[in-house]
Amino acid sequence: MELIIGGAYQGKWEYAKKLFPRAVWVSGENCTLEELLAAEGVYDFHNFLGRQMEQGADLEKLPELILEKNPGLVIVSDEVGYGVVPIDARDRAFREAVGRVCCELAARARRVHRVVCGIGTVIKDA
Repeated sequence: MELIIGGAYQGKWEYAKKLFPRAVWVSGENCTLEELLAAEGVYDFHNFLGRQMEQGADLEKLPELILEKNPGLVIVSDEVGYGVVPIDARDRAFREAVGRVCCELAARARRVHRVVCGIGTVIKDA
């Protein structure tokens, strides 16, 4: 599994498509869990997590499920924990959940990339 992270609008998706030009991608904006577990790559993963939260899913088990069912998945996600802490409790819970899931995925990923201004840096290469 590979994780590509960075702030919003930093060029993560373009970077990922260049690294994995033949990958079949799904959007976290609208894919199902089953589609995610069958895909080669998922972009906007943070949106997938937000939708799962709204449906009451247990996100704590998701990293293990991904690694078990789709260990070759390439995940592209916004880092949502920077900036001003939201006043709304749901927004704070979302930021925390995305952070926790991405930390777990990064810890177990083969490689982690961080993209800033369209420039990717490998920050973990196991």
